[in-house]
Amino acid sequence: MHDQRLKDIVPFVASIEGGSFAAAAERLHVTGSAISKSVSRLEARLGSTLLERTTRRLKLTDAGHAYYQTCIRIMEELAEAESVLAAQRSIPSGRLRLAVPNTYGRLCVMPRLITFCQHHPEIDISMTFSDRFIDLFDEGIDVAVRIGKTAEMPASLGYRQLGREKMVFCASPAYLAREGRPESVEALLQHRAIVYERVDGSSKPWQFVTEDGYPDWRTVPYHMALGDADAQLQAVLGGLGVAQMPTWLIRDALARGELERVLPHMQPDGLALTLVWPRRKQLLPKVDALLCALSELDIGT
Repeated sequence: MHDQRLKDIVPFVASIEGGSFAAAAERLHVTGSAISKSVSRLEARLGSTLLERTTRRLKLTDAGHAYYQTCIRIMEELAEAESVLAAQRSIPSGRLRLAVPNTYGRLCVMPRLITFCQHHPEIDISMTFSDRFIDLFDEGIDVAVRIGKTAEMPASLGYRQLGREKMVFCASPAYLAREGRPESVEALLQHRAIVYERVDGSSKPWQFVTEDGYPDWRTVPYHMALGDADAQLQAVLGGLGVAQMPTWLIRDALARGELERVLPHMQPDGLALTLVWPRRKQLLPKVDALLCALSELDIGT
């Protein structure tokens, strides 16, 4: 950007905020004539009238209003960039607002966050647990963990994909002893399915892999549909049927022998796990420290 553009923006914005060229001149320690000339020079360069001048006040034209909003945004971003660079010289501190999915946040994010807080006692945490889509700007979120489809991110957001879930069919040893262990997809479909129920009331399909390696989703007849991952896990642990769930959710139960894998060769990739943050905040020490701490979140294997 040419230096003169920035020089003319400041008197223009000061004139609007002060309500007159005289007020802007007093604020910037120059003459009113210098302010008037600067604004006129800006209008000439843009080829648009930005201000309607009267003896009592200045009024923005439609073009002036649009340009003023742009100038304010530029000045705010410059000020924030300077504060970010200055903040880099300090230790991470202040309040961080974090948004995470309900169950994944409790099981996988919280243990890592506890360690993070132990290493950074100057940071205060506000943490939202929700499976709904959260707009980071509307709700003032510094960092979010998202599980699901990642649409094209706007330029205002930074993001880091951490990988994808692995989906596993599983059942309790008691259920398999009672009902038998399915050795094929066709046999599995004859068992009592415990599926996840979406917010709209539909059941989440089971995902298989074809012989050619392509994903194959099937909506299956179910014995039980539950709209909570913890409840689904408890039902499977209770021997009520077979489910397909992400490894991060069932890994401890598998390790303890409370659940067993069914069709262990059938472990398709599930949803993507992504860290998301407002790009303008990524150089803040507290945000950078949290992103580093969450960069190796467990997605299960």
